[in-house]
Amino acid sequence: MRKRGITVKLFAVTALFFLVFYAMIMIFQLLFFDRFYQHHKTKEAAKHIHQLAEAYEKNSWSEAELTKQTLSYMRETKSPLTIVDAEGFQLVQDPFNIMLETEDGKIVEISLSLLVTDYGKQLRALHIAKGDTLIVQGEADAMVPSVIYPSVITKNTSSVGEDLVDNEVTIEGEVKSISLPKAGMWNRGIGLLYDALVEWFPLEKAQIKQLSKGESLQLDWVESWSGKHNLVLIEPFEKDGEMQFMFSVTSLQEIRDTNESLQVFYVYLGIAGFILILLLSLFYSRLVSRPLIKLNEMAKKMVHLDFSSAKPIKQKDELGSLSNNMLVMAQNLDVALNDLKQANGKLKQDMEKREQMEKEQREFFEHASHELKTPLSIVKSFAEGLQDGVSPDKRDHYIEVIIEESDKMEVLIKDMLDLAKLENGAIRLRKTSFLLSEMIESLANKLFCIAKEKNVIIEIMPKNEQPVLADYEWMERVMQNLLINAVRHSESDSVISIRIELDQENGDSVLLIENKGKQIPEEQLDEIWKRFYRTESSRSRMTGGTGLGLAIVQQILDLHAFHYGAENMPDGVRFYVRFK
Repeated sequence: MRKRGITVKLFAVTALFFLVFYAMIMIFQLLFFDRFYQHHKTKEAAKHIHQLAEAYEKNSWSEAELTKQTLSYMRETKSPLTIVDAEGFQLVQDPFNIMLETEDGKIVEISLSLLVTDYGKQLRALHIAKGDTLIVQGEADAMVPSVIYPSVITKNTSSVGEDLVDNEVTIEGEVKSISLPKAGMWNRGIGLLYDALVEWFPLEKAQIKQLSKGESLQLDWVESWSGKHNLVLIEPFEKDGEMQFMFSVTSLQEIRDTNESLQVFYVYLGIAGFILILLLSLFYSRLVSRPLIKLNEMAKKMVHLDFSSAKPIKQKDELGSLSNNMLVMAQNLDVALNDLKQANGKLKQDMEKREQMEKEQREFFEHASHELKTPLSIVKSFAEGLQDGVSPDKRDHYIEVIIEESDKMEVLIKDMLDLAKLENGAIRLRKTSFLLSEMIESLANKLFCIAKEKNVIIEIMPKNEQPVLADYEWMERVMQNLLINAVRHSESDSVISIRIELDQENGDSVLLIENKGKQIPEEQLDEIWKRFYRTESSRSRMTGGTGLGLAIVQQILDLHAFHYGAENMPDGVRFYVRFK
């Protein structure tokens, strides 16, 4: 019974919802669509004719350009348009015309609007093209004799139109240009335009007063002989100091006829839609009742601690009751398991972090104490010698040794402080553009004495060098440490080769520092960057400095995001840095 209750409830709600929605659409269509469409049509047509009037008023268009713009308006709005004065006389060339050149070289305009109204299809069937010879019979314009209103147009043996009796003239000539309505343009609208001109002009005083203020007119016009509804638009503008009007007629009858047909159609559509909604609602309600089986399957998964499918269903029926029980169980178990996992994970991370910190602290104190022990012992022993009263000729030597060892301790402490700053991210880079060769050459000059002791020559070989962007002071520290390291580990009477090259593939600058000497064991190439690390197992201070130089180099290059490394060569070691 409950399962049937769920199905019935869902069917009723779904059917009611769709029926209300469907009824709302039908009521809007039947009662309001006619007015909505008329308002929209009026707004769009008024907008287009206002834009066209503004453009024509501001620009000096030729007859050809005006005709082009008029035809564009007629295609967009499907409404005929012309420009008239206050009496209703047209002031522009007919947009649909044929320009004929007679035998004596005169150009005659054949106005086609009236003929298109009654004989549009037959006129298009003549397929008149530029260069054709036509015979035109019709009536000449009283004001402009070069304009002919045709009654009959003949091409070869085919004719279109109806013979006149009075005031008829006959002209023969070659077609220079032709402008006809497109196939989809409403031919009846052209004749309607002239009927509207006769109906509304001359304008009433109130209408002229409104137009003179720059306000447009939107007039409802019902044709007396057909009863069809139309919208008449009159847009005022000033041209050459004279008030002129754009006059257009838009039919509103089609939507009225269509809406009347739709009212009958929607009766049948409403019956079919009602039946379809009932069927779909029934199918949907039965379809939704299937989650009962899925909820039972979810419960089986939860027994095995799988809570990925647990989702609540807020209903006061079987689905709601079952889902709530499953949700409570899933929440309790999931919270307990997640808390346990998080606690275990956090405990593991804390233990690993603590072990790592303790290891680093032990190594640091061990290394630091080892590095400070020797100079402190020397300082102490020599100070005790001075205290015991060494011979005067040795006092200067003792003092010199004490100062020298103090300087070494000062350098060590400074390196330790700089390394701590770099590791903690307390350094802010101030990048500038400079040439590495100039920096290295300056450093090589400063290291001249150290290199001379081992009879080592430093060669700098830049090739296609480009400026690098880095912090100058810290990069100078890197170069100094690498150069000192190269000199200390070079063989006597050897050459330290420093090359600065441009990688043509990606545009990176590459620094290569090679020295001849003892190679670094392969397993130690990645270890040399660690603090206080020396390749000598004896940790002799005779061949090395503080043991922090390469660690400082690593931190500075990592801070710049430069790629670096060390590799063994056949006769020595090479350090490289790739600047991006």
